[in-house]
Amino acid sequence: MSDELRHSPLDARHRARGARMVPFGGWDMPLQYASVLEEHRACRTRAVVFDVSHLGTVECRGPGAVELLQWLLTNDLRKIECGRAQYTHLLDPGDAHVVDDIIVWWVDPDRFFVMPNASNTDELLDAFAEGLPHTEDAVEFADVTATRAVLAVQGPQARALLARVDPEAATVARFSVRRVGDLVVAGTGYTGEDGVELHVPAVDAPALWDALCEAGIEPAGLGARDTLRLEAGLPLHGHELGRGITPLQVGLGWVVGWDKPDFRGRDALAVERARGIDRRLRGLAVVGRRPPRQGSPVLRDGAEIGRVTSGNFSPMLGHGIALAFVPPELEPGDTLQVDVRGQLLDAQVVPLPFVKK
Repeated sequence: MSDELRHSPLDARHRARGARMVPFGGWDMPLQYASVLEEHRACRTRAVVFDVSHLGTVECRGPGAVELLQWLLTNDLRKIECGRAQYTHLLDPGDAHVVDDIIVWWVDPDRFFVMPNASNTDELLDAFAEGLPHTEDAVEFADVTATRAVLAVQGPQARALLARVDPEAATVARFSVRRVGDLVVAGTGYTGEDGVELHVPAVDAPALWDALCEAGIEPAGLGARDTLRLEAGLPLHGHELGRGITPLQVGLGWVVGWDKPDFRGRDALAVERARGIDRRLRGLAVVGRRPPRQGSPVLRDGAEIGRVTSGNFSPMLGHGIALAFVPPELEPGDTLQVDVRGQLLDAQVVPLPFVKK
């Protein structure tokens, strides 16, 4: 892959608003415009728009598309139908670690948008090629990321404000997918709030962005998106998902279609399923405002039992929160400590999400 950063079709719009730009997954993306805290609270109380064009889009089409995706990904497309979206995983065939977590949009009967994380599109394309012998019917796939932008409109007022711009797009229900003119709209997001994501041709993206902002939807950067997803207890690739981490360890066994005859990584995951997991992702509520950080040791009775994978200050709760891998027998209510640069912070295992909607 090239070391040169890619740019969103909205790059000029972000810079015109004075966004702080940072490298992320091979892209130059806005971290924040003014304040991560303000943008976070705006999403929880009103509505914001994120540019998430750094996500990949692999278009998969043809009569063999369903069969290919059934083998390639963990979840079972028989649970849904055309016009729906599904969360799923791509596993490594050797040890069943999560190569990537993915949203699949079932756009037309034989057409899908498969949407990986920013830096994983090439690995997904390689896996597609590996899966071709597992379908008898014709299927094509292509990386179409450069042809479009993806805008996520999120928050309790997201639909009401989006309706000022596109009334039909505002009615797309949670985890539904619909073509609305030149847009493909899905009721998906990564904040714990209601909202939709808009897959728009790149050439049309700046005008749509301007219209959304004029309708009163505030721009927000990836900093707020991260604190929002943490409050929602949602895993992030490279933190709670990735090398050495399986769906079962993260408590996401529901994304595994065990009734399917086969899928990539099934045999290795079945071994862990039979043996039992040796660690489990849990939420930790920390006493005080000091945030735990990735890599902070988690202690019980003075002994290290795990590590924080993501941690931050919760703007809505007013104290630190964290996700951490700990022994599977720990349950909500158990008390622990987190070592943050030598300071021991009292913590309690709590149910997820941290912020319930």
